[in-house]
This record gives sequence, structure tokens and C-alpha cells, in this order.
Amino acid sequence: MTYECLLYEVQEGVATITLNRPDVFNAFNDQQSYDLQDALKQVARDEQVRVVVLTGAGKAFCSGQDLKAIASASKRDLSESLEKRYNPIIRAMRNLPKPIICKLNGVAAGAGCSLALACDLVVASTAASMIEVFVNVGLVLDSGSSFFLPRVVGSLKAFELSTLGSKVTAEEALQLGMVNKVVAPEELDAAVAELAARYAAGPTKAIGLMKKMLNKSFSSTLDEMLDYEAHCQKIAGNSDDYKEGVTAFNEKRRPQFKGV
Repeated sequence: MTYECLLYEVQEGVATITLNRPDVFNAFNDQQSYDLQDALKQVARDEQVRVVVLTGAGKAFCSGQDLKAIASASKRDLSESLEKRYNPIIRAMRNLPKPIICKLNGVAAGAGCSLALACDLVVASTAASMIEVFVNVGLVLDSGSSFFLPRVVGSLKAFELSTLGSKVTAEEALQLGMVNKVVAPEELDAAVAELAARYAAGPTKAIGLMKKMLNKSFSSTLDEMLDYEAHCQKIAGNSDDYKEGVTAFNEKRRPQFKGV
């Protein structure tokens, strides 16, 4: 696939989506948001894709909304912008039945921070940072940050980061649980590639079901989750991957999962 503001590549079960406006630190204009919406639809449809890696070109991951791109608009409906541009991206990411790894190569600010938090795993470079920059321009959290941030860091820390616009270094983000792993910049590609390869060879259906279960757990009771676990386990138990997993266990070999 060819996009104006994205790079898109699929190789050995791994779809790599790279935000590609490095001259503005991969800030979102309208085109990039619509490109990303389409790319997420592509990975959802492509049965060859088992895992997604999301990253940014150049020094930044994503600096949020391109404010210069909207400066000429006399009165922009920000609610409409969220509903048409950002919210579909976040919903598509969380509903995608495949893991999304954020390769956090640089700053993730505003909607870029939301984008990172919406991923399933985050591997960060020591050069990376995260900042909920909305308050610095008189706006509120959006693109899912009001949902993800307090669940990750707790309500007190979420209020601090949101209302002070404090920059969080990669190491601080690791301590707060905002990222899963921090590596040196020169080790980032290899670390993400190794993790992506593991997911590309994993039981994709089961992983997708677990993603749905964990999403649902935020708004469910224990009884509801017990029922949903039984429902999902029935689906997983009818998969080819389950049959292969049991066979491989009994034959004392590594399973060859196909993702179905």
C-alpha cells in the first residue's frame, strides 16, 4: 500500500506502519489521520498480518496535532475533528484482534501520546519521551488519553501529568507503567523486531481474544468476566492453533501456529 503521509510494509506476518511527516515531528494533519485509518483497516483485513508495529519516521514518534495546519481555519469544530479523525483511529486500534507494538523512537506528545497508550505494548528508546501537552494550549485530553492514562498510572498521577503538562522520560515512563521496555536507540529496531517475530509466530486468534477480554474487563463485573472467559475459551478451543498446541506439547516440540 502507498500513502501520502505513511509508510506501510508487510513482511513475515509483521505490518509496520510508520508515520511519515518527519519535518513536523510526524504531527497529524487531516491526510495523515485518514491514511492511518485506512492502514488499520488494511491490517484488519489482511490475514497474513499477525502483528502490527507502529512508529514514526525521523527523530519523533508523533507530536500530536499539527497546529500550523489548522491555524488558518477561522473556527474549527474540534469535536467534529475528533469524531472524524482521531476517535476512529483509537477505536480501530483497540478493536483490532491482533497485537499492536509501539516502537517509541522519540517524543509522543498530545494525540501522539494517546496513540502510544492505545497500543498493546510499548518499547521505547532512551531518547523517547511522553507528554500530555493539551493543557499548554488550553485544551483537554483527547484521543483516549482520559481513558488510558488513569488506568496506567492511577488517578493522582494522571491528574498531575494532564494538568501540568509534565514531560515523562522513557525511564520514568517505564517506572509508571506507560511503556513495557526501554532500550538504547541503537537497540530499538532489534528489540521490536524480536518481539514482533514472537507475536507473528504466536496463536493470533487466542491473542486477539485475550485483547478483547482485557478491554472488556474495565467495565465488567467478575461474574461477567467469568462468563466471557468461558465464551472465549470455547472459541479458542475450536481453533486449529489449539489442536497444534496440544499436539506439539505431547510430541515435545515447538508449536507451529498458523493464527487460525
